Amino acid sequence: MSRIGKLPVVVPPSVDVTIADGSVRLKGPKGELSRSIASGVRIDRSGAELVVVRVGEDRQARSNHGLVRALVNNMMVGVTKGFERRLDIQGVGFKSEVKGKTLILSLGYSHQIDFPFPDGVTIEVADKGVKLVVRGCDREAVGQTAARLKMLRPPDSYKGKGVRFEGEKVRLKQGKTAKK
Repeated sequence: MSRIGKLPVVVPPSVDVTIADGSVRLKGPKGELSRSIASGVRIDRSGAELVVVRVGEDRQARSNHGLVRALVNNMMVGVTKGFERRLDIQGVGFKSEVKGKTLILSLGYSHQIDFPFPDGVTIEVADKGVKLVVRGCDREAVGQTAARLKMLRPPDSYKGKGVRFEGEKVRLKQGKTAKK
């Protein structure tokens, strides 16, 4: 039995759950999410809890048991509390600003980068344009958006300039030393 899969997912009173046709749909104060259920498992509702049950004992069903429970739990957290990722922009002249549904980044290139917001994700700029906060109810979309922002200018290994996750440590190389 999967240690993660056998744990129930608590359903708060503010969330509406619909389980039908091999998919689960959650609607809460932060948004609405739906996902198809992987093969070999089913979701049962018992009171204020969702329980993921294996249909068979084959390898695929055992693999999907904990996965589906974790995905449903992330959906539950997303529609109630939401997710966020914080990024720092470091470098002289590096900045960002929001105009409508577009993030405009100046990252040391000869041009500005226009980054449109994906659906269900909001991006806020704080601290004079050098801190970004990516928020949304879908954990995958928030993480993917933050990773795409980081890949626009990954941290440089010599000076540390670029976009990084908050708290991320970048090991700096020493660089060349002059011969005497």
